Amino acid sequence: MRVSRELSIVGIGGTTQPGSSTEQALRLALAAAEAEGATVTLFDGPTLAALPHYAPGAVAQSAEGRRLVEAVRGAHGLILASPGYHGSISGLVKNAIDYIEETARDARVYLDGLPVGLIATAYGWQATGSTLATLRAIVHALRGWPTPLGAGIRSVSGMFRDGACHDEAAAGQLDLVGKQVVEFARLRQRTPDATSTGPVEQ
Repeated sequence: MRVSRELSIVGIGGTTQPGSSTEQALRLALAAAEAEGATVTLFDGPTLAALPHYAPGAVAQSAEGRRLVEAVRGAHGLILASPGYHGSISGLVKNAIDYIEETARDARVYLDGLPVGLIATAYGWQATGSTLATLRAIVHALRGWPTPLGAGIRSVSGMFRDGACHDEAAAGQLDLVGKQVVEFARLRQRTPDATSTGPVEQ
């Protein structure tokens, strides 16, 4: 089916280390979304590290903060990726998500009705699971729709090399996350009320 207008998918995540496992995982999911015809925008770890701590007025002081908020406002879907730090998402990623508060008074409040793909990376399965659950809870609080599959990646040395994931199961998860975000974004284009959390007009 032909898309009625161009889809914009925004990826947010990573660590302060360029090329981290989290960032590479996010890039692969975004590549899958791009292969499905979407335009993608990445806010990686080093970009997020340049954001001031979120507070009222922070956007006025940060060009990157304004760019992030405007990208989210124009997005048809998001992909969020966080490492597991002490059993939860990193402060870096949480601070970036907090900037979405700037959309609280928009016509589309927060992430209302948007499909959101989720990626959690960690060295152990316990942190992977709890981090993924935290991301899902945050997206629900922001009125977004987590896609059916969330990618839980147990990072091991050498898994990500040369822009590819060399673990077949993990690579499949990341590919499907990207594809599902695009699929649900197209569903929302065709039937906006299908994912809206607001009152349905009769």
